[in-house]
Amino acid sequence: MLKKHPQIAAILGLVFLLGLANGCATKVEPADLVVTNGKIVTMDTVLPQAEALAVRAGKIVEVGKAKTIGRYVGPATEVIDLGGQLAVPGLIDSHLHFQGIGQAKLSLDLTKVKSWEEIVAMVAEAVKTAKPGDWITGRGWHQEKWTQRPEPNVNGLPLHDALSKVSPDNPVVLTHASGHSSLANAKAMALAGITAKTPNPSGGEIIKDAKGRPIGAFLETAQGLIRGGRSRGQTTRTPAEIEAQQMKVIELANQECLSKGLTSVHDAGVGWGAVELYKKAIDAGTLGLRLNVMLSTGNKQLQEKAAEYRLIGYGADHLTVRSIKRLIDGALGSHGAWLLEPYADLATSSGLNTDSIEDLKETARIAIENGFQLGVHAIGDRANRETLNIYEEAMKAHPDKKDIRWRVEHAQHISSADVPRFGGLGVIAAMQGIHCTSDGPWVPMKLGAKRAEEGAYVWRKLISSGAVISNGTDAPVEDVDPIPSFYASVTRKMKNGETFYPDQKMTRDEALRSYTLNGAYAAFEENIKGSLAAGKLADITVLSKDILTCPEEEILSAQIVYTIVGGKILYKK
Repeated sequence: MLKKHPQIAAILGLVFLLGLANGCATKVEPADLVVTNGKIVTMDTVLPQAEALAVRAGKIVEVGKAKTIGRYVGPATEVIDLGGQLAVPGLIDSHLHFQGIGQAKLSLDLTKVKSWEEIVAMVAEAVKTAKPGDWITGRGWHQEKWTQRPEPNVNGLPLHDALSKVSPDNPVVLTHASGHSSLANAKAMALAGITAKTPNPSGGEIIKDAKGRPIGAFLETAQGLIRGGRSRGQTTRTPAEIEAQQMKVIELANQECLSKGLTSVHDAGVGWGAVELYKKAIDAGTLGLRLNVMLSTGNKQLQEKAAEYRLIGYGADHLTVRSIKRLIDGALGSHGAWLLEPYADLATSSGLNTDSIEDLKETARIAIENGFQLGVHAIGDRANRETLNIYEEAMKAHPDKKDIRWRVEHAQHISSADVPRFGGLGVIAAMQGIHCTSDGPWVPMKLGAKRAEEGAYVWRKLISSGAVISNGTDAPVEDVDPIPSFYASVTRKMKNGETFYPDQKMTRDEALRSYTLNGAYAAFEENIKGSLAAGKLADITVLSKDILTCPEEEILSAQIVYTIVGGKILYKK
């Protein structure tokens, strides 16, 4: 068990004085924090591994041998004895939905349900303590993970009738694990004005039965119809009540991320209002995590306010806004990923194009002309191809713009012809290791075996192309815990015991890099974080096991012991 020993400071201080007496140490200004007596993997090529490091004013002042770093211990220095355990650069989740993590804490957790009947029962239980008119929300269901298909169903999705029966007076909306589809009851659809005559919005679909009746399932942009109904139903709340709820969500998300060893996250798609909330939380000292925010807003607003929106290193490097997030398609599980050929299990569909090509081309122009990074959600092979085409066209039109580091968010299913283009264009693949093993059991059913083997989660092929892969979880789609995602990246072992195309595994060093230095690079921050070296931010994650060398089967039992941000311990096991 790792412990912080107050007496260590006195002992190391004595060693320091003895060193001075023998003329073997140079007097230095004491550090605020010394981390010592462990295995410190730095991700720095100059000194890949060390025993100790010293921190002053939020930054690392020296990394090296425990004996050398001991000279930084003074009367007020906080000393952490690692006891031989592993310390790595602060872990970075390069794609998640920060507020979604907090909101999930306030909703029904549907991630482990095994059937539609179980969901209906959970909602029925929630209705017992809800007031009439209160919205009941949940997230995390995935029909491909249920033990049996609901009956009746449309393309495997349940009809709302059973749900509506147990919740006649409470609107219900339950979001798919991917976030790309939702199930709603009759009350929610009535508030949103959804009828058999309601047309599909661009880039979305209202699923209907053979008689044209909405079944309560909404894909992609069609979810906005239900959200609109919810917004209209909550107009009785005061602005102060709304902001208090939003700040609570931020607080819960911050605590959850820090407890999982994360020191920085990339928040994939929020409006400017969320950025203002983040600034308030940072100013109040309640947001310890570092945020790299991707803006999701329309082209007109981006064009008008690009200079106002761009924000680098706010609050001692706790908030940066220099990226734009768009979506070209949806999720594979809901048949929303845009494919070059139809789905193997739904021959009538090749998925959905959500944001139009022309709209995305305009976003690319605004981004490249205003110094913004662009990240496009692309899951299907056609979505990835079209995104790369847009990027390439923008780069050719602006040859003077170098090192733009545009990203493809997810990059899950790629045609073999397009894999080399990632490295060739310098496009970052912002992928999620855990998606591979979580989705793996049903991916071949959606794509067919040939397409799955050719282009599903092809980490090895992308790395060989010269592409940079940054890792994450897409939380709350998956748990924000980086350890299962690291494990998935290096083993590709699914819960059924099978390995998903093992030739595409990452090495453990590559997986750690994807969670540290590559994550920093993907945010233009490799000069201040991502490795442990003098002058860099003192962001450190301490683990109970050496995940780089322990037996493979022991990786998942590793725990987070300390999360240190700017030299401050923000989580301790």
